[in-house]
Amino acid sequence: MDNTTAAIAWNLLIRRDDLSTAELTDAPAPQVQDGEALLRIDRVGLTANNVTYAALGDSFRYWEFFPAPRADWGIVPLWGFADVVASRVEGIETGSRYYGYFPSASHLLVRPDRVDERGFHEASPHRRTLPRPYNAYALTTGDLAYDAEWEDLHVLYRPLFWTSFMLADWLVDNAWLGAKNVVVSSASSKTAYGAAHLLQGQGCEMVGLTSPRNLAFTESLGCYDRVLTYEEVSRLPRTQTLYADFAGDEQLSARLGAHLSDSLVHQVVVGITNQEPALAGTLAETGPGMFFAPDQMHKRIGDWGREGLDRRFAGAWREFLPVAEDWVDIVHSDGPQSLERVWHEVQSGRTLPRTGHIITP
Repeated sequence: MDNTTAAIAWNLLIRRDDLSTAELTDAPAPQVQDGEALLRIDRVGLTANNVTYAALGDSFRYWEFFPAPRADWGIVPLWGFADVVASRVEGIETGSRYYGYFPSASHLLVRPDRVDERGFHEASPHRRTLPRPYNAYALTTGDLAYDAEWEDLHVLYRPLFWTSFMLADWLVDNAWLGAKNVVVSSASSKTAYGAAHLLQGQGCEMVGLTSPRNLAFTESLGCYDRVLTYEEVSRLPRTQTLYADFAGDEQLSARLGAHLSDSLVHQVVVGITNQEPALAGTLAETGPGMFFAPDQMHKRIGDWGREGLDRRFAGAWREFLPVAEDWVDIVHSDGPQSLERVWHEVQSGRTLPRTGHIITP
Protein backbone atom coordinates (compact mmCIF):
# COMPACT_ATOMS: atom_id res chain seq x y z
CA MET A 1 0.00 0.00 0.00
CA ASP A 2 1.38 3.42 -0.95
CA ASN A 3 2.14 5.34 2.25
CA THR A 4 1.35 8.73 0.72
CA THR A 5 -2.11 7.58 -0.31
CA ALA A 6 -2.55 5.77 3.01
CA ALA A 7 -2.14 9.07 4.81
CA ILE A 8 -5.20 10.30 2.90
CA ALA A 9 -7.58 7.33 2.87
CA TRP A 10 -7.45 3.57 3.42
CA ASN A 11 -9.60 0.57 4.35
CA LEU A 12 -8.89 -2.65 6.22
CA LEU A 13 -10.57 -5.47 4.30
CA ILE A 14 -11.42 -8.89 5.80
CA ARG A 15 -12.16 -12.05 3.84
CA ARG A 16 -15.77 -12.86 4.62
CA ASP A 17 -15.17 -16.62 4.37
CA ASP A 18 -11.86 -16.52 6.28
CA LEU A 19 -11.78 -13.93 9.04
CA SER A 20 -8.07 -14.52 9.63
CA THR A 21 -7.26 -12.97 6.23
CA ALA A 22 -6.95 -9.18 6.27
CA GLU A 23 -5.51 -6.63 3.86
CA LEU A 24 -4.90 -2.88 4.05
CA THR A 25 -5.89 -1.18 0.83
CA ASP A 26 -5.84 2.34 -0.54
CA ALA A 27 -9.22 4.03 -0.84
CA PRO A 28 -10.24 6.96 -3.07
CA ALA A 29 -10.00 10.28 -1.27
CA PRO A 30 -13.66 11.07 -0.42
CA GLN A 31 -15.14 14.08 -2.23
CA VAL A 32 -17.74 15.97 -0.19
CA GLN A 33 -20.92 16.99 -2.04
CA ASP A 34 -23.89 19.07 -0.92
CA GLY A 35 -25.66 17.32 1.97
CA GLU A 36 -22.56 15.35 2.98
CA ALA A 37 -19.90 15.53 5.67
CA LEU A 38 -16.53 13.82 5.94
CA LEU A 39 -15.36 12.39 9.25
CA ARG A 40 -11.76 11.44 10.01
CA ILE A 41 -11.75 8.46 12.34
CA ASP A 42 -9.67 9.30 15.39
CA ARG A 43 -10.07 6.59 18.03
CA VAL A 44 -11.64 3.12 17.88
CA GLY A 45 -11.75 0.00 20.00
CA LEU A 46 -11.34 -3.57 18.80
CA THR A 47 -12.82 -6.38 20.90
CA ALA A 48 -14.36 -9.81 20.42
CA ASN A 49 -17.62 -7.96 19.75
CA ASN A 50 -16.21 -6.77 16.42
CA VAL A 51 -15.33 -10.34 15.54
CA THR A 52 -18.97 -11.22 16.24
CA TYR A 53 -20.02 -8.54 13.75
CA ALA A 54 -17.88 -10.28 11.15
CA ALA A 55 -19.04 -13.81 12.05
CA LEU A 56 -22.68 -12.67 11.78
CA GLY A 57 -22.01 -10.25 8.95
CA ASP A 58 -24.36 -11.90 6.48
CA SER A 59 -27.10 -13.05 8.85
CA PHE A 60 -27.40 -9.67 10.59
CA ARG A 61 -26.36 -7.48 7.64
CA TYR A 62 -23.31 -6.02 9.41
CA TRP A 63 -21.34 -6.18 6.16
CA GLU A 64 -23.85 -3.81 4.56
CA PHE A 65 -23.04 -0.78 6.70
CA PHE A 66 -19.71 -0.14 5.01
CA PRO A 67 -19.65 -1.92 1.64
CA ALA A 68 -16.26 -3.23 0.58
CA PRO A 69 -14.88 -2.38 -2.86
CA ARG A 70 -14.25 -6.08 -3.64
CA ALA A 71 -16.54 -9.10 -3.79
CA ASP A 72 -16.10 -11.66 -0.99
CA TRP A 73 -14.43 -9.08 1.27
CA GLY A 74 -15.92 -6.94 4.03
CA ILE A 75 -15.18 -3.94 6.22
CA VAL A 76 -15.69 -4.69 9.91
CA PRO A 77 -17.63 -2.05 11.89
CA LEU A 78 -15.89 -0.48 14.89
CA TRP A 79 -17.15 1.86 17.59
CA GLY A 80 -15.27 5.03 18.37
CA PHE A 81 -14.83 8.76 17.85
CA ALA A 82 -14.30 10.80 14.71
CA ASP A 83 -13.86 14.48 13.89
CA VAL A 84 -15.55 16.39 11.07
CA VAL A 85 -12.90 17.50 8.56
CA ALA A 86 -15.27 18.82 5.88
CA SER A 87 -18.99 19.56 5.83
CA ARG A 88 -21.61 20.79 3.40
CA VAL A 89 -24.47 20.25 5.83
CA GLU A 90 -26.08 22.94 7.94
CA GLY A 91 -25.51 22.19 11.62
CA ILE A 92 -22.52 19.90 11.06
CA GLU A 93 -19.50 21.99 11.96
CA THR A 94 -15.90 21.29 10.98
CA GLY A 95 -13.96 20.23 14.06
CA SER A 96 -16.98 18.80 15.89
CA ARG A 97 -16.52 15.35 17.43
CA TYR A 98 -18.93 12.43 17.16
CA TYR A 99 -19.24 9.03 18.77
CA GLY A 100 -20.68 6.20 16.72
CA TYR A 101 -20.34 3.27 14.34
CA PHE A 102 -17.39 3.52 11.96
CA PRO A 103 -15.64 1.38 9.36
CA SER A 104 -12.18 -0.13 9.78
CA ALA A 105 -10.85 2.74 7.75
CA SER A 106 -9.42 6.24 7.85
CA HIS A 107 -12.59 8.15 6.89
CA LEU A 108 -16.35 7.93 6.70
CA LEU A 109 -18.45 9.98 4.29
CA VAL A 110 -21.97 10.49 5.68
CA ARG A 111 -25.24 12.08 4.59
CA PRO A 112 -26.58 13.49 7.89
CA ASP A 113 -30.30 13.75 8.57
CA ARG A 114 -32.25 14.89 11.65
CA VAL A 115 -29.35 17.09 12.72
CA ASP A 116 -29.70 18.68 16.17
CA GLU A 117 -27.67 19.50 19.25
CA ARG A 118 -27.45 15.79 20.13
CA GLY A 119 -26.07 14.59 16.82
CA PHE A 120 -27.44 13.20 13.57
CA HIS A 121 -28.67 10.08 11.81
CA GLU A 122 -26.85 8.71 8.79
CA ALA A 123 -29.25 8.71 5.83
CA SER A 124 -27.14 7.35 2.97
CA PRO A 125 -29.39 5.19 0.78
CA HIS A 126 -27.64 1.90 1.52
CA ARG A 127 -28.15 2.37 5.29
CA ARG A 128 -31.80 3.39 5.36
CA THR A 129 -33.11 -0.17 5.87
CA LEU A 130 -30.43 -1.14 8.40
CA PRO A 131 -31.08 -1.06 12.19
CA ARG A 132 -31.52 2.55 13.25
CA PRO A 133 -29.41 2.51 16.46
CA TYR A 134 -26.31 1.83 14.36
CA ASN A 135 -27.05 4.90 12.23
CA ALA A 136 -27.07 7.37 15.14
CA TYR A 137 -24.00 9.57 15.70
CA ALA A 138 -23.76 11.42 19.03
CA LEU A 139 -22.23 14.89 19.17
CA THR A 140 -20.00 14.86 22.23
CA THR A 141 -21.17 18.29 23.41
CA GLY A 142 -24.80 17.10 23.54
CA ASP A 143 -24.31 13.50 24.72
CA LEU A 144 -25.67 12.79 28.22
CA ALA A 145 -23.27 9.87 28.69
CA TYR A 146 -20.09 11.54 27.36
CA ASP A 147 -17.13 12.49 29.53
CA ALA A 148 -13.84 13.37 27.81
CA GLU A 149 -11.83 11.81 30.64
CA TRP A 150 -13.42 8.42 29.95
CA GLU A 151 -13.10 8.28 26.15
CA ASP A 152 -11.10 5.03 26.16
CA LEU A 153 -13.76 3.27 28.21
CA HIS A 154 -16.47 4.76 25.97
CA VAL A 155 -14.75 3.17 22.99
CA LEU A 156 -14.23 -0.21 24.65
CA TYR A 157 -17.38 -0.64 26.68
CA ARG A 158 -20.18 1.66 25.63
CA PRO A 159 -21.54 -0.34 22.65
CA LEU A 160 -21.15 -3.55 24.65
CA PHE A 161 -22.76 -1.98 27.71
CA TRP A 162 -25.77 -0.96 25.61
CA THR A 163 -26.27 -4.68 24.90
CA SER A 164 -25.62 -5.53 28.56
CA PHE A 165 -28.07 -2.83 29.65
CA MET A 166 -30.82 -3.87 27.24
CA LEU A 167 -30.34 -7.59 28.00
CA ALA A 168 -30.62 -6.94 31.74
CA ASP A 169 -33.67 -4.76 31.15
CA TRP A 170 -35.26 -7.42 28.91
CA LEU A 171 -34.76 -10.13 31.53
CA VAL A 172 -36.22 -8.08 34.36
CA ASP A 173 -39.00 -6.77 32.09
CA ASN A 174 -39.98 -10.37 31.33
CA ALA A 175 -39.73 -11.62 34.94
CA TRP A 176 -36.59 -13.61 34.06
CA LEU A 177 -38.81 -15.81 31.85
CA GLY A 178 -39.54 -17.92 34.90
CA ALA A 179 -35.91 -18.65 35.77
CA LYS A 180 -34.28 -18.75 39.19
CA ASN A 181 -30.73 -19.07 37.84
CA VAL A 182 -29.10 -17.29 34.91
CA VAL A 183 -26.14 -19.12 33.40
CA VAL A 184 -23.80 -17.02 31.25
CA SER A 185 -21.19 -18.47 28.89
CA SER A 186 -18.06 -16.53 27.85
CA ALA A 187 -18.42 -15.00 31.29
CA SER A 188 -15.07 -13.21 30.97
CA SER A 189 -16.30 -11.19 27.98
CA LYS A 190 -17.12 -7.50 28.49
CA THR A 191 -20.75 -7.76 27.38
CA ALA A 192 -21.38 -10.77 29.60
CA TYR A 193 -19.92 -9.31 32.78
CA GLY A 194 -21.54 -5.95 32.08
CA ALA A 195 -24.91 -7.70 32.16
CA ALA A 196 -23.94 -9.69 35.26
CA HIS A 197 -22.93 -6.46 37.00
CA LEU A 198 -26.37 -4.98 36.31
CA LEU A 199 -28.29 -8.13 37.26
CA GLN A 200 -26.45 -9.16 40.40
CA GLY A 201 -28.76 -9.02 43.39
CA GLN A 202 -31.84 -8.43 41.23
CA GLY A 203 -33.57 -11.72 42.01
CA CYS A 204 -31.69 -14.53 40.24
CA GLU A 205 -28.40 -16.27 40.94
CA MET A 206 -25.81 -15.33 38.31
CA VAL A 207 -23.55 -18.20 37.25
CA GLY A 208 -20.61 -17.61 34.93
CA LEU A 209 -19.12 -20.28 32.66
CA THR A 210 -15.61 -19.72 31.39
CA SER A 211 -12.42 -21.49 30.33
CA PRO A 212 -9.84 -22.63 32.91
CA ARG A 213 -7.51 -19.97 31.46
CA ASN A 214 -9.96 -17.17 32.36
CA LEU A 215 -11.29 -18.63 35.61
CA ALA A 216 -9.25 -16.48 38.01
CA PHE A 217 -10.05 -13.28 36.12
CA THR A 218 -13.77 -14.05 35.98
CA GLU A 219 -13.89 -14.83 39.69
CA SER A 220 -12.02 -11.59 40.46
CA LEU A 221 -14.78 -9.51 38.85
CA GLY A 222 -17.09 -10.19 41.77
CA CYS A 223 -20.25 -9.85 39.67
CA TYR A 224 -21.09 -13.57 39.48
CA ASP A 225 -22.50 -15.50 42.41
CA ARG A 226 -20.63 -18.56 41.16
CA VAL A 227 -18.10 -19.27 38.40
CA LEU A 228 -17.57 -22.69 36.82
CA THR A 229 -15.40 -23.90 33.98
CA TYR A 230 -17.02 -25.36 30.89
CA GLU A 231 -15.97 -28.81 32.06
CA GLU A 232 -18.04 -28.33 35.23
CA VAL A 233 -21.46 -27.91 33.60
CA SER A 234 -22.65 -31.05 35.39
CA ARG A 235 -22.31 -29.17 38.70
CA LEU A 236 -25.13 -26.78 37.79
CA PRO A 237 -28.19 -27.32 40.00
CA ARG A 238 -31.27 -28.65 38.23
CA THR A 239 -33.47 -25.67 38.97
CA GLN A 240 -35.30 -23.35 36.60
CA THR A 241 -32.47 -21.92 34.50
CA LEU A 242 -32.13 -19.37 31.74
CA TYR A 243 -29.05 -19.79 29.57
CA ALA A 244 -27.59 -16.59 28.09
CA ASP A 245 -25.19 -17.88 25.46
CA PHE A 246 -22.39 -15.45 24.62
CA ALA A 247 -20.24 -18.18 23.07
CA GLY A 248 -22.40 -19.64 20.32
CA ASP A 249 -20.90 -23.05 21.07
CA GLU A 250 -23.41 -25.68 19.99
CA GLN A 251 -21.62 -28.52 21.78
CA LEU A 252 -21.65 -26.61 25.06
CA SER A 253 -25.34 -25.81 24.57
CA ALA A 254 -26.06 -29.48 23.95
CA ARG A 255 -24.21 -30.57 27.11
CA LEU A 256 -25.93 -27.93 29.20
CA GLY A 257 -29.34 -28.86 27.77
CA ALA A 258 -28.77 -32.57 28.40
CA HIS A 259 -27.78 -31.89 32.01
CA LEU A 260 -30.57 -29.45 32.85
CA SER A 261 -33.27 -31.14 30.75
CA ASP A 262 -36.68 -29.67 31.65
CA SER A 263 -35.03 -27.26 34.10
CA LEU A 264 -33.76 -25.21 31.15
CA VAL A 265 -36.67 -22.80 30.78
CA HIS A 266 -35.16 -20.56 28.12
CA GLN A 267 -32.03 -20.16 26.00
CA VAL A 268 -31.01 -16.97 24.21
CA VAL A 269 -27.93 -16.34 22.10
CA VAL A 270 -26.37 -12.95 22.86
CA GLY A 271 -22.98 -13.34 21.18
CA ILE A 272 -21.03 -15.61 18.91
CA THR A 273 -17.40 -16.11 19.86
CA ASN A 274 -17.34 -19.13 17.54
CA GLN A 275 -15.91 -17.43 14.48
CA GLU A 276 -16.79 -19.87 11.70
CA PRO A 277 -19.09 -17.70 9.52
CA ALA A 278 -21.11 -20.61 8.16
CA LEU A 279 -21.66 -22.17 11.59
CA ALA A 280 -22.44 -18.81 13.16
CA GLY A 281 -24.94 -18.05 10.43
CA THR A 282 -26.63 -21.42 10.86
CA LEU A 283 -26.91 -20.91 14.60
CA ALA A 284 -28.35 -17.44 14.13
CA GLU A 285 -30.94 -18.64 11.63
CA THR A 286 -31.96 -22.04 13.01
CA GLY A 287 -30.77 -22.25 16.60
CA PRO A 288 -32.07 -20.72 19.82
CA GLY A 289 -33.48 -17.19 19.71
CA MET A 290 -31.01 -14.36 19.21
CA PHE A 291 -31.16 -11.38 21.53
CA PHE A 292 -31.04 -8.23 19.39
CA ALA A 293 -30.60 -5.17 21.58
CA PRO A 294 -32.25 -2.72 19.11
CA ASP A 295 -35.54 -4.61 19.53
CA GLN A 296 -35.63 -3.96 23.28
CA MET A 297 -34.42 -0.39 22.68
CA HIS A 298 -37.36 0.15 20.34
CA LYS A 299 -39.76 -1.14 22.99
CA ARG A 300 -38.31 1.10 25.69
CA ILE A 301 -38.34 4.17 23.46
CA GLY A 302 -42.06 3.50 23.14
CA ASP A 303 -42.38 3.11 26.93
CA TRP A 304 -40.09 5.92 28.08
CA GLY A 305 -39.30 8.08 25.05
CA ARG A 306 -35.80 8.44 23.66
CA GLU A 307 -34.74 10.94 26.32
CA GLY A 308 -36.05 8.69 29.08
CA LEU A 309 -34.06 5.75 27.74
CA ASP A 310 -30.93 7.89 27.38
CA ARG A 311 -31.25 9.16 30.96
CA ARG A 312 -31.57 5.65 32.35
CA PHE A 313 -28.64 4.42 30.31
CA ALA A 314 -26.47 7.41 31.27
CA GLY A 315 -27.14 6.77 34.96
CA ALA A 316 -26.19 3.09 34.71
CA TRP A 317 -23.19 3.97 32.55
CA ARG A 318 -21.77 6.51 35.00
CA GLU A 319 -22.09 3.99 37.82
CA PHE A 320 -20.36 1.31 35.72
CA LEU A 321 -17.35 3.37 34.54
CA PRO A 322 -15.31 3.45 37.77
CA VAL A 323 -16.00 -0.25 38.27
CA ALA A 324 -14.93 -1.15 34.73
CA GLU A 325 -11.75 0.89 35.04
CA ASP A 326 -10.43 -1.69 37.50
CA TRP A 327 -11.30 -4.56 35.16
CA VAL A 328 -9.30 -3.57 32.07
CA ASP A 329 -5.71 -2.87 31.05
CA ILE A 330 -5.84 -0.45 28.12
CA VAL A 331 -3.29 -0.88 25.33
CA HIS A 332 -2.90 2.01 22.87
CA SER A 333 -1.70 1.58 19.28
CA ASP A 334 -1.29 4.01 16.39
CA GLY A 335 -1.65 3.67 12.63
CA PRO A 336 -3.47 1.40 10.15
CA GLN A 337 -0.85 -1.34 10.47
CA SER A 338 -1.63 -1.48 14.19
CA LEU A 339 -5.32 -1.93 13.42
CA GLU A 340 -4.48 -4.88 11.17
CA ARG A 341 -2.17 -6.40 13.80
CA VAL A 342 -4.73 -6.03 16.59
CA TRP A 343 -7.44 -7.56 14.37
CA HIS A 344 -5.32 -10.70 13.98
CA GLU A 345 -4.65 -10.82 17.74
CA VAL A 346 -8.29 -10.45 18.74
CA GLN A 347 -9.70 -12.65 15.97
CA SER A 348 -7.33 -15.49 16.86
CA GLY A 349 -8.37 -15.33 20.52
CA ARG A 350 -4.90 -14.39 21.79
CA THR A 351 -6.10 -11.29 23.68
CA LEU A 352 -6.28 -11.68 27.44
CA PRO A 353 -9.65 -10.80 29.02
CA ARG A 354 -8.13 -7.85 30.91
CA THR A 355 -6.70 -6.32 27.72
CA GLY A 356 -8.60 -3.53 25.97
CA HIS A 357 -7.24 -2.38 22.61
CA ILE A 358 -7.57 1.28 21.62
CA ILE A 359 -6.32 2.20 18.16
CA THR A 360 -5.73 5.67 16.75
CA PRO A 361 -5.80 4.97 13.02
